[in-house]
Amino acid sequence: MNVNVLSDRVLLNNYLLGDRSAISELIERHSKRVRNYIGMMVKDDDIADDIFQETFIKAVKVIDEGRYTDSGKFLSWILRIAHNRVLDHFRRQKSSRQVNESEAGYDVIGTLRFAEPTTEDEMVHSEMEQTIRDLVELLPEEQREVVRLRYYSKLSFQEIAEQTEVSINTALGRMRYALINLRRMIKEKNIVLN
Repeated sequence: MNVNVLSDRVLLNNYLLGDRSAISELIERHSKRVRNYIGMMVKDDDIADDIFQETFIKAVKVIDEGRYTDSGKFLSWILRIAHNRVLDHFRRQKSSRQVNESEAGYDVIGTLRFAEPTTEDEMVHSEMEQTIRDLVELLPEEQREVVRLRYYSKLSFQEIAEQTEVSINTALGRMRYALINLRRMIKEKNIVLN
């Protein structure tokens, strides 16, 4: 273990005391996780890079203005800023988010594939993927958000709760209702998932 690695709190204090390199180290420490999260949400490298920059510019501004309260959860705080920036992007674009097969979470609906796919399987799979994508987009925003964070970003329910600023029980409840709604829509539309 490297005892020279400084905690986030120490780096923040060093930055506030005038060590400009401390903020660079802090950003570098969390950049991969934040960039991956944004990338998974927006699915466009250029947009993700822009949002990534906006996220850390906002964070540094809040820190410089003395509005950041260190609770020992810097990564959660920075991911919440990133999450809000992603939501702002989608609001600006007013575009529906496309979900690929792995993001759609077939396991959520109870369908898993174990055999090597044939061409016919791939065609059916593609149609199923689009169907799941369409169904996820029909969910209420709060439920859609939890599905995205859980299955696209692979966040724990604790992390989802922190990012969306709700209790863990609320996050779990939203996922439960999302699954219930997806199953209901599948049944109502007589959709068969192979």
